[in-house]
Amino acid sequence: MVLLIASIIAFNIVAFKMNKKITPSQVLQIWTFTIAFQMIFDLIVEFKHHFYWYFTPAIEWEGLLPRLFLIPPVNIIFLNGYPFSKGILKKMVYLLFFVAGIILYEMAALLPEPWGYFNYGKWKIWYSVIVDPFLLLALVLFYKLLILLEEKSFLQKKY
Repeated sequence: MVLLIASIIAFNIVAFKMNKKITPSQVLQIWTFTIAFQMIFDLIVEFKHHFYWYFTPAIEWEGLLPRLFLIPPVNIIFLNGYPFSKGILKKMVYLLFFVAGIILYEMAALLPEPWGYFNYGKWKIWYSVIVDPFLLLALVLFYKLLILLEEKSFLQKKY
């Protein structure tokens, strides 16, 4: 729990201090998308198959903390640094470094309480190495769709 509380504070401060690209409306939409996507993913992976869980395998209020206040600011940080206008190699390198950071953080979150709060059931660290890039790419695609829809709305209002 110590790592979780410290991380929530740190990641939220970093996300909102470094945010130069994402508008408040986009932040809200990314935050909402992240929570919905995380809940759907956890519904299947955590609650149905018991691959991992926060704190205990039961559904509890503490499990909302990482879903509502930890993962969304991490996604804001990811999108703020993502090299949208660069080549595929720079995008891949950024993605790989970010996934490496997530894996290191996940390993720290696996520490016993009071430090850690995350537990593996059937999950293996290699699953995260494989799945995390796809989850982050889904976030990038959502953000690109969001930008496209905003531009379309702006053009419609202009004429």
